[in-house]
Formats: sequence, structure tokens, C-alpha cells
Amino acid sequence: MKKQFIVALAIMVATFSFAQKKELKEAEKAIKDNNFAEAKTLLSQVEPMLSSMDDKYKAQYYYLNAEALYANGSANNDDVAKALKSLGLVQGEYAEESKVLKNSMIQSFVKKGNEAYESKDYSVSSKNFENAYRVSPQDTLYLYYAAVTATGVQEFDRALVLYEELEELNYTGIETEYLAIDKETGEIEVFQSKNIRDISVKGGTHLKPTQRQTESKQGEIVKNMALIYTNQGDNEKALAALSRARKANPDDLNLLITEANLYFKLGDKDKFKDLLQEATERDPKNPELQFNLGVISQESGDLDSAKKYYDKAIELDPNYTNAKINMAAMLLDQEKGLIEEMNSLGSSPADNKRYDELKLERAQIYKSAIPYLESALKSDPSNVDAAKTLMNIYSATGDTDKFKAMKATVESLGG
Repeated sequence: MKKQFIVALAIMVATFSFAQKKELKEAEKAIKDNNFAEAKTLLSQVEPMLSSMDDKYKAQYYYLNAEALYANGSANNDDVAKALKSLGLVQGEYAEESKVLKNSMIQSFVKKGNEAYESKDYSVSSKNFENAYRVSPQDTLYLYYAAVTATGVQEFDRALVLYEELEELNYTGIETEYLAIDKETGEIEVFQSKNIRDISVKGGTHLKPTQRQTESKQGEIVKNMALIYTNQGDNEKALAALSRARKANPDDLNLLITEANLYFKLGDKDKFKDLLQEATERDPKNPELQFNLGVISQESGDLDSAKKYYDKAIELDPNYTNAKINMAAMLLDQEKGLIEEMNSLGSSPADNKRYDELKLERAQIYKSAIPYLESALKSDPSNVDAAKTLMNIYSATGDTDKFKAMKATVESLGG
């Protein structure tokens, strides 16, 4: 009995082995015929036998399973993930075939990612770039592209996972660029590689070969993470991310400004102002920083400082319309108190005298605002609000000719 049992077991194992070979062969044929559904069905029948398979057939199974799931590039993202997992289990034999399949997958994903990006389908682009990275984890640039494009379509939860992965990898994105001056145009040209640049220099078409490092993308990555955390209401994580980023990139002005804006969103205007002042010390010729300091100073009631910052913004950028409009609005806002007092006065000689004084002050306020509004309208001729305000001021100050001209301007703007 014992001997018969052993013989029967041997026959059963041989039968299993034959079944494995047959189904794997049929699955391979179905894949070659692009019949991926049939291949997946056949492979699903083989899967329960994996534990008893020889390593050779296991490798074949995992490779064919990856091919069937990938379906020559027509697979959905779930099947792509399963295909990559299956490829990762290929050992020994079929290693070369797996390498060829991976190269084909990378090329396909990158091509689709670029095409989707060019057609502004950033969601599809992002998923293809992520797939390219999953196939080739050493190509971290694809992971960066995936995160950025996901952010572009506000897929924040997914983008955050990708950004966190980039941060964990300590990804900087720093690359070496190879440059030379085009002899014909005199302009600096960036080359795809050092070899191509050197060939151009030796050929005599370019001069003065140099190279430079691109800026680190770590600041941008953590900034986007902080913005997503803020969007999710997780302000502690946002501030912690910015703190890490600023320690790693202490000279990155954008990170400083991002942190300042986050404190503004959180309602900590004192911290916001302190950080902006630090930023202006680092970048004193940045008109936007000066403008923002003007806004926060105006909101806190420090009108003298606000005027100083607005004037500085305009000095740095003579076409900074918002600074001009804000300055004019701040000046004109001062007439409210004058009007309230004028309306409260009686008809006594003292009241009449005070009324005339207030009227004169009001006229001075108008005159101080006029240059900013005229300049704003010059910078932005379609600014109907500036035109309307000027029209009303000219009317109030009795400047009939300018009132008529500005009235025509307002009408031409549809106001």
C-alpha cells in the first residue's frame, strides 16, 4: 500500500508539472496574439500551483503575468501596479525578458505622460509619470513630474503622498547644465549633454564652454506640501514642513515668503509682518514685498508706514497699479472723519469757520490722491474704478474741464 501511494503521488506531481507547462505555453501564445484576457484566465488557473512550481516556471509565470496585465500599454493603473509587482518577483530566468519589458513600459509611460501634458490633461500625465517612476525607481525626476502635475489639477491627497515620498528620498532635482556661447548669435545655449557641448565647441560653432548647477527643488516641494497641509487644515504639519525646508535652504527667499503667507492665513499678522520685513532686508528691490508690508501696515492702522511701503513699491515698479490704487484709497479714506464732523456742525460763526477749515483739508486730501489715481490710470487705461474716482474728485474740486474729460473716459470704458 505504501509503495502504491508513492507511485500515485509521483504521477500526480508529474500531471501538475505537465499542466503548468501547457497553460504557461498557452498563455504565452495568447499574449503574442494580443489576447490578454485569455492569457489572464489561463494564468489565474496556474496561480494556485505556484507553491509547487520549480523556480524556472515561477519566473516564467511572473513574467507572463506582468505581460498579460500590462496588455501592451492598454492596462488601467490598477493592472499596471499589479504588473509591476509581478515583474518584481521575477528571479533568475526571464530576467533579460523582464528588462526588455520594463524598458518598453518606461518609454510608453513617458511618451503618454508628455503627450497628456502637452494636451493639458495633467491628471493622466501625472499617473503616467508615476508609473514610469515605479518601473524605474532610480529615475526620481518622473516622481517629481508626477507630483507637480497632480498638484496642477488639485489632486492634493495624491500629490501629497508623492511629495512626501520625494522628501523621504531627499530629492533635490539638482542637475548639471552644460553651456557654451553660440558664435553666430552671441547667446548662451544649454546642451543636452557635456559630450554634445564639447563636440559643438570643437566644431567651432560655439565658444567658452561652462557648466552650472540648477537650483534645488527641495524648497518648492516642501512649499507645496505646506500649502496642501494648510488646504487640509493641518497647520501644524504645514509649519513643521516649512521649518524643515528653511533649515535645509536658509537662503531660499520663496520659503520665507511662503511661511509669512501661512502666518497671515492663520491670522498671526505680527509674525507675518516680521517675516516680510526680514524678506525685504534680503530682497530690498522686490516691489511686491513692499506692497504687502504696506497692506499689513494699513490694516493695523499704521498709515505712515503704509505710505512709506506703497511709495517704495511704486518707486521700484512705476507700473505697480495696485500700490497706486491702495495708496489713493488709503488717502481718500481719511475724508470719512472730516465729513462726519462737517455734517455735525451747526450754523454759528465758529462752526462755519470750522466747516471751511475741514473743507480745505478735504480738498487737500483729494489733491494728494489725484497723482496716484492719474498714474494708475496711465499704467492701466482700462481701470474704470480709478477713472470713476478721478471723475468724482474733479467734480468735487470744481475742475470742470478735467471732469468732462474723465466723464467721457468712464463712458468709453462702459462705466
